[in-house]
Amino acid sequence: MGINSYNFDAIIDRRNTNCLKVDLLNERFGNANLIPLWVADMDFRTPGFIVNAIKKRCEHEIFGYTFASDAYYKSIVEWLYYKHRWTVKKEWLSYIPGIVKGIAFVLDCFTRPGDKVIIQPPVYHPFRLVPEMQGRQVVDNPLKQVNGLYQMDFEHLESLIDKQCKVLILCSPHNPGGVVWGKETLVRLAEICARHRILVISDEIHAEMVYPHCSMHHPFPTVSETAASCSLTFMAPSKTFNIAGIVTSYAVVPDPQIRHTFFAFLKARELDEGTIFSYEATTAAYTHGAQWLQQMCMYVTGNVQFVTDYLEKEIPAIKVYQPQASFLVWLDCRALGLTREKLVSLFRDKAGLALNDGEMFGPGGEGYMRMNVGCPRAVLKQALNNLRMACKSES
Repeated sequence: MGINSYNFDAIIDRRNTNCLKVDLLNERFGNANLIPLWVADMDFRTPGFIVNAIKKRCEHEIFGYTFASDAYYKSIVEWLYYKHRWTVKKEWLSYIPGIVKGIAFVLDCFTRPGDKVIIQPPVYHPFRLVPEMQGRQVVDNPLKQVNGLYQMDFEHLESLIDKQCKVLILCSPHNPGGVVWGKETLVRLAEICARHRILVISDEIHAEMVYPHCSMHHPFPTVSETAASCSLTFMAPSKTFNIAGIVTSYAVVPDPQIRHTFFAFLKARELDEGTIFSYEATTAAYTHGAQWLQQMCMYVTGNVQFVTDYLEKEIPAIKVYQPQASFLVWLDCRALGLTREKLVSLFRDKAGLALNDGEMFGPGGEGYMRMNVGCPRAVLKQALNNLRMACKSES
C-alpha cells in the first residue's frame, strides 16, 4: 500500500453548515467574527476513506433498519490491538450514542439520586454537569501539580471516600491537560476504587492521539485484573478522525457482571443500536486510518510546538502546559494577573478569539484558557498575532 500525503493546511469554510463551533459564535460569545478555537473538534477535512465509505453506502439509496456487522466489530478489535496491544473480545463491545450520554446511562444504571460521583478537576465540564443534573452529588478530587506536572492526589481521594461514593469518572488522556496517565497511577487508582466498591468510568476518547514522542496510552482495564473488574471504558473514533457529528462511540466492558447489567440497560432502551453511518464511518476509520492518524498527530504536535515557541518569545506571561495527547492546549495565564472577566475579555473582545475559559473545568482552572490547535497553522498564527497585539495594548 502506498503512502498518502494529507493536507492539514487547507482552510475550509465551515460557516452555514450548522457547525456548533462557528455558527453559534454569536449566541455563545456575542460575536460571530471570532476565530473559533473552543469546541473540541478539528478543522481538518475528514479523511477521504471515511467520506468515500459513506458515499458508497448512500449510493444504495435505501436507509432501512441496520445492525452492527462482523466487519464493524472486527475493525474495533483489530484497531485496539494495533494501537494499544489490547486483546478485546467482541462480546465486550456495545455501541453507545455518545460518551457523555454513556456516562449518564451508567449513572442511571448503577446509582441513585443522592449518591456521590467523584471527578478530578480541572476536567471536562460535563463530568460535573451530567451528575448534577441527574441529582447526584459531585465530589472533587482535584489534581495536584508537582514540579509543574499534574498528578492524582490519592491521599485526598482516600480521605473523601465514604459509602455514598459509587462512581469515579476518569479522563484518560486528560482533558484539558493532555496528560497521558502512567500505568502505576492507573493501577493505584484501580486498587483504591475496587477496595471501596467504586465503579470507574474511563473516558478514553482522546486515546489514539498520543504524540509520537510521548509515553503510550494504557486503556484502564489493561493495567491490572483489578482495573478490569471495576470499570467501563468508553472510546470512539470521533475526535481522532473528526467525525463527531456522526456519533461513533462504543463501550468496552471486560467484567461479565458489569457488562451484563449495563448492556441489558442499553438493550432495553435500544440505546445499543447505532446508525448506518456510525457503523460505516467506524469501520472505515479503523480499517484505513493508520497513515492519516500518524500524519495528523505529527501536524498537531507541530502546532503545539508553534504555540509554545511563539508564546515563549512574544507573550512569556502565558505558558503552555505541555500536552502529551489530543489537540487541546491548556494555557496558563495566571502571570497576567487578570480577573476571570478581564482574562475572558482579553481573548474575546481584544484578541477576537473564542476559547474555553479555564474556570468552566472546575477547581484548578482559574487563570487558564483552553485552546484548540486542531486547525491549519495559518489560522493559529493569526490567532496568536491577535493575542500578542491584545496583550501589548494591556501593558
